[in-house]
Amino acid sequence: MIWQTARFQIDLSAPRVMGIVNVTPDSFSDGGLHALPARALAHCEKLIADGAHILDIGGESTRPGAQPLPLDEELARVLPVVREAVRMGVPVSVDTYKPAVMRAVLDLGADIINDIWALRQTGAADIVAAHASCGVCLMHMHREPTSMQVDPMQGDVVPQVCAYLQEAAEGLQALGVAAARIAVDPGIGFGKTVAQNFSLLARQQALCAIGYPVLAGWSRKSSLAAATSTSLSTLATMDVQARMVPSVAAALLSVERGARVVRVHDVRETVQALAVLRALQ
Repeated sequence: MIWQTARFQIDLSAPRVMGIVNVTPDSFSDGGLHALPARALAHCEKLIADGAHILDIGGESTRPGAQPLPLDEELARVLPVVREAVRMGVPVSVDTYKPAVMRAVLDLGADIINDIWALRQTGAADIVAAHASCGVCLMHMHREPTSMQVDPMQGDVVPQVCAYLQEAAEGLQALGVAAARIAVDPGIGFGKTVAQNFSLLARQQALCAIGYPVLAGWSRKSSLAAATSTSLSTLATMDVQARMVPSVAAALLSVERGARVVRVHDVRETVQALAVLRALQ
């Protein structure tokens, strides 16, 4: 299986690790650490050295309750980092839902648009369709960040998520986007309960069956803290280092259940875990 992107044909016969680069002051786990372009670029270099196959750069926090970021501010955060990151020799993904940001980063040479809104914003699908070959990841999100965890989904989420992503992918193909350019993400933590998130992992092969590469984003999510904490008080205060091992475990389980890309903060540890899985296989 190949994921066609702007500059790279990414071979997904082996799982690929996407390293997260949050150029934000307020992301839930690493906000502020890489907010300056120089720090973000140093982090990009570290992730590549640790084994990242893809970089995913984002300028707006989409944690539960996050407020929308003005366009000008997102551009100011993201463009200086993308401009240099595209010279680092690996595919560059940009995590954005704003059409103007998509156009700007693709003009700079970015390879993938990673959209939590699955291109639902007016004009977003047209920008991706107009590009000759950029990759796109369509994610499922219930409601939007300010309200998604206040009123999460109801019932069995697996068929709902599968149907939503299949419809989004088919709609994009109707605009002329080749299926090989499309990956899908079930949106762990985006409007789902803890039990629903783990249901999506347990039954992830149903999502794989719709025919697009699955990108799994479990890294440092609160559902992992809920599964491993001994009380509500420890859940609320569980720091990012305490979430590293559960995150690696979830990435490994995702790959075992068919995910072709895992989006992670802890690249080195995830690469090591996947090496063990490869040795077993």
